[in-house]
Amino acid sequence: MNTDITYKEPKLLPGDLAIWIFIFMELLVFALFFITYAVMRMQNIELFNHYQLTLNREIGLANTLLLITSSYFVVRAVHTIRDNNVQGCIQWLYAALAGGAGFLILKSFEYYDKFSAGINLETNTFYMFYLSLTLFHFLHVILGMIILFAIVIKAKRGAYNAQNHTGVETGASYWHMVDLVWIILFPLVYIIR
Repeated sequence: MNTDITYKEPKLLPGDLAIWIFIFMELLVFALFFITYAVMRMQNIELFNHYQLTLNREIGLANTLLLITSSYFVVRAVHTIRDNNVQGCIQWLYAALAGGAGFLILKSFEYYDKFSAGINLETNTFYMFYLSLTLFHFLHVILGMIILFAIVIKAKRGAYNAQNHTGVETGASYWHMVDLVWIILFPLVYIIR
């Protein structure tokens, strides 16, 4: 009988359990933001509908596509490291980082447009929510990119392989949360009337 084979119990969730606790807490915070937005919107429908039309839906849609594509690249990175292809994992993570950077650049143009028009958190209730929600998400994109870049650095140092890739899965899980939040935020703030 071969005793070299060890049975590995399949994990319920990819990555580290701590990231899932963190993700759950982050999703709760965003859920409270979204619920509060919805309640305030119902109380100020005309104001919200009017100022929603001032948002750039094309940039919002482009950002949605960038994050969805970036999440796909992260999925590819996880699958590639599971196949023990470290270089491929790194390349997919760089592609994901490029998508995140594209999101930040487009969002920055959008913010520049609003801030140069004198719009800020005090302009009205709609813009207070728009800026608060999107800036909070913007910071999460930056954090997600820092996490993905840290994974790239560790991968280059040989920290990950087919047997040890929990760190890649952990970063991927966080990145998918960032994507999920935007997929809810975009229609909620930009489209639903």
